[in-house]
Amino acid sequence: MTSFGGAASSGMVDWDLAVTTATRLMRPGPDVSRDEARAIVAELREHAKASERHVRGFTRLGTDETHDTPVLVVDRPGWVRANVAGFRELLKPLLDKMQERRGTSPGGALLGTVGGKVTGVEVGMLLSFLASRVLGQYETFAPATRDLPAGGPPGAPNGGGRLLLVAPNIVHVERELDVDPHDFRLWVCLHEETHRTQFSAVPWLRDHMQGEIQSFLGETDVDPMTVLERVRQAVQSFAGGRPEGEEDDGRSLVELVQTPTQREILGRLTAVMSLLEGHADFVMDGVGPEIVPSVTEIREKFQQRRAKGASRLDLALRKLLGLDAKLRQYRDGERFVRAVVEEVGMDGFNRVWTSPNTLPTKAEIAKPAEWVTRVHRKPEA
Repeated sequence: MTSFGGAASSGMVDWDLAVTTATRLMRPGPDVSRDEARAIVAELREHAKASERHVRGFTRLGTDETHDTPVLVVDRPGWVRANVAGFRELLKPLLDKMQERRGTSPGGALLGTVGGKVTGVEVGMLLSFLASRVLGQYETFAPATRDLPAGGPPGAPNGGGRLLLVAPNIVHVERELDVDPHDFRLWVCLHEETHRTQFSAVPWLRDHMQGEIQSFLGETDVDPMTVLERVRQAVQSFAGGRPEGEEDDGRSLVELVQTPTQREILGRLTAVMSLLEGHADFVMDGVGPEIVPSVTEIREKFQQRRAKGASRLDLALRKLLGLDAKLRQYRDGERFVRAVVEEVGMDGFNRVWTSPNTLPTKAEIAKPAEWVTRVHRKPEA
């Protein structure tokens, strides 16, 4: 196993312990023979390659040149290791700042007692929950490790991304939905390949998102007692401990632990994520009927699965972690893309990728006509 430890493990988060905890707690994957597993991995790689051509042709993004970001078919522990590597890199500035404040803050002793090992266990528990649910993922901020290569243009800091396909989860869902496994695997690859194409064809997008995320983290109040107080208030909100007469605002735990400036940044990030996810769903619907015979059945069953969740625990955790907001991003983003393409065509829609200034705002995601007016309006004589 690749070590994520060193100095970081003794700091705010013990990343090695996070990987160990997640691996120990995660559910076992579906039963498949060794020969079946090899065949599934080979088919996913084949579908990922074929999806490049279909997605580029439909979206009119990118070139015929081969992507320089690798496609990795992984198991659940592999997905965890990849995400821990990404989290560690992305959160490093914030965690370093909190580490510096720990010794001088009045709450430093408390956080010192809680320590990186407890935080590592908590991160591991979260990852164990997610590890059995993610079908595929384009890792935008993916540092290369010994076991997990990453691509990108020469000199790209921290690697330039990689596409992960989580084989056991794909098999689990195709069996749960009782759909054609070959069609379903291609359908999943189309969605994830769209994300790969978005970032490959739009070079500035990765740096823009990284800048927004670092600004969000930079606004985090690193005083340990203040952080603890915000978490306490958030937990009270979900435990029914709000003052009498105060209504639940429906926000997730992640959203509640924020400053006003962070909420502004989150609004911009939410709009971008809605665009990316909605665009991927739109592409699946556009390409699917031509190459996935049972796409209508897959889409219908998968939407039902998204909406209802697997259990009451799933529903509670989805709300707590903000995953319900992600489901809304799919719906709102897909409606935005569809409306804009209907109004100005695919080439007109692709002006969204011109610069950060042409990305839709959160309000424009809900009202696509306003984006069309802003971006496509002609100067008055």
